[in-house]
Amino acid sequence: MEQIILIGGGGHCLSCIDVLRLENKYEIVGILDTPDKIGNTLLGIKVIGTDEDIPGLVNKYKNFLITVGQIKSSEKRIRIFNIVKQNGGILPVIVSPKAYVSPSALIEQGTIIMHNSLINAKAVIGKNCIINTGALVEHEVMIGDFCHISTHATVNGQVTIGKNSFIGSNSVIANNVSLPDDIIVAAGACIFKTPEKSGTFFGNPAKKSLEK
Repeated sequence: MEQIILIGGGGHCLSCIDVLRLENKYEIVGILDTPDKIGNTLLGIKVIGTDEDIPGLVNKYKNFLITVGQIKSSEKRIRIFNIVKQNGGILPVIVSPKAYVSPSALIEQGTIIMHNSLINAKAVIGKNCIINTGALVEHEVMIGDFCHISTHATVNGQVTIGKNSFIGSNSVIANNVSLPDDIIVAAGACIFKTPEKSGTFFGNPAKKSLEK
């Protein structure tokens, strides 16, 4: 069994540990978090260092999973992804055995597909994405790098979602809609047409929040 290091010790990490243990492909060696958390344990797994230890750890443990969550911004996940890649680390795709991924779908490095999610035919999911519990990604969907499709979100057929985006829990994106980069779709929002610009959208039908 190969070994893996987790980066980020918050709530999302708990769910990732559960997926990894069920998948049973990797032994989790430890977690990297903030200096004050070193020595703590999470579901029996010890916090062994911080992000600054990545260059040294790559020499011994090649596999890493970014377990920092993502809601408003993907900046932290992008930064960590780049550190791992620049130091020669590998970010494998992690798929829960409770998920369904079509054989014709494409999932890029660093992405995790969590319990009870469904990735349908010819969907393409970019690098370092979170497809969270119960999310539905329908046929021919294109999801950019560093996106989070949250719990029980529905992304209907032939939708395009730009990079660095967050699609909230129980939200619905209607067929053939194209969302720009850096968009935030609030929990429960329903988007029926392509928005002209990025921003934060909420409600049903979804409206862009007023900028201050």
